[in-house]
Amino acid sequence: MTAQARPSHPIQHGDVRFERLLDGFRPSFEFEPVGPLPESEFVDRLRRIRREATVAGHDVMLVHADSIGSYRVSNSYLRYMCDWAREGVLVVPTDEDKPLTLFSIFSSSVLLPPAGEAVLVEDIWQVGTWGRETYNRPGKTVDKVVEAVGSFLEREGFASSQIGLIGDATSAGYWSGLGKRLPKSSFVQASAIIDRMQKVRSKREQAVVRAAAQLASIGIEAAYHVIKPGVTDYEIYAAFTYAQMARGGESGDGYQIGINQYGTHCGKPYGHVVRNGDIINLYISAVIYQGYTAQIARMIAVGDITDKQEDVLQMCTEGVQKAAALIRPGAIISDLANASFEPYIARGYLSSHDSRTMPYNWVSEDDGKPRLIPRKHVVDEDWERQGRKLMHVYPATLGPHNPNVGHSVSMVKFTNYNIQSNNHDKLEEGMTFVLHSQWLEPEVAGCNVGDCYLVTDTGAENLSHHTPLAVHRVKGV
Repeated sequence: MTAQARPSHPIQHGDVRFERLLDGFRPSFEFEPVGPLPESEFVDRLRRIRREATVAGHDVMLVHADSIGSYRVSNSYLRYMCDWAREGVLVVPTDEDKPLTLFSIFSSSVLLPPAGEAVLVEDIWQVGTWGRETYNRPGKTVDKVVEAVGSFLEREGFASSQIGLIGDATSAGYWSGLGKRLPKSSFVQASAIIDRMQKVRSKREQAVVRAAAQLASIGIEAAYHVIKPGVTDYEIYAAFTYAQMARGGESGDGYQIGINQYGTHCGKPYGHVVRNGDIINLYISAVIYQGYTAQIARMIAVGDITDKQEDVLQMCTEGVQKAAALIRPGAIISDLANASFEPYIARGYLSSHDSRTMPYNWVSEDDGKPRLIPRKHVVDEDWERQGRKLMHVYPATLGPHNPNVGHSVSMVKFTNYNIQSNNHDKLEEGMTFVLHSQWLEPEVAGCNVGDCYLVTDTGAENLSHHTPLAVHRVKGV
């Protein structure tokens, strides 16, 4: 039997160890839950959306999100409009005296309320699920939804109307079908209406994002509590997950953990055992609370690491600090991005802060052609113990992960604005975003560290201040 064909042998631990890892853990602060947004918040959103629809000449608007499996939806438009967390098509007449109507549930991935009762919606129509193999019901779900929504629009007097469409790529089949079903109507893309509203957070929304950041910080503290040589990345990930979800976090799959002896790119746990010289990245890309996310990134060094690795960790920390020092209403976003890369340029890691010409980990060749990932056996005993080998060097080239230093923080699947050299917009009070400074040189050194910020009337609030930005140190053995 060859080495590659040997049966897998993931590391084993006694059951009692898992439950005891968090013994004695208490966060350094108390989580402050804020609960769901009040109905008044959705009333205000509906008023603003209807006003924009009126200006655009829309008679009615259709808002769509689709199921993409694992009880997830393709966008957050429905949740933003009426706090519906599942798939469906929402009919929003522009006239204020006409009610909202929701066409759902047309997948088998449904979650019943609570939570999930649609706010401000009068009638919810269950279209059902269709298909011969699964339901023994001939027909296609898309066709049934098109027929149901089309018939409703005809009954309500919208057979010959201007219809605004809010959705994403998964909406195409529905919009196409409705175009054929209602040939006298015109259909106009209108997602930008809600996208624009996502730029600035209301006071209520700010409180929810702040709570999400608190959950992320508590999860990080729980991870710090359990990290030591001999513990696996599974256990670290689980500690973080338990601590934040036990307090109201909605998901345990919105973040990454990476561990190796160089400094890591994003990853998921796979059975790596913490050892002296490891560098750990907790990239908390989305802790979700009441539909809103917060993002934080922290680095942990186990025992002694190299001078080069220390330099990269310090460089990235300085990058976040320099950008954060400029946050205030009226500040130019590109100034933050440029400031964040000053430590890189001063050390000779980069020659320019221009995001168009900057090298980054996932960039293609300069002529736009694909870049070959170097093929090489990279020794990883924890992976090889399970019968597999790492045979490529990731990433293909050195640089930041992305040619920016952050992006907006909002609900999942909304379009981000980026903190980079070509964004000359001004910061406004109520904007929420992450600043994450990143660098990775394959098999040498890496870092991904960042904080979540709210722009206030006088400057900035660091929503992730509970855990220091500087590298967290763990004693080796």
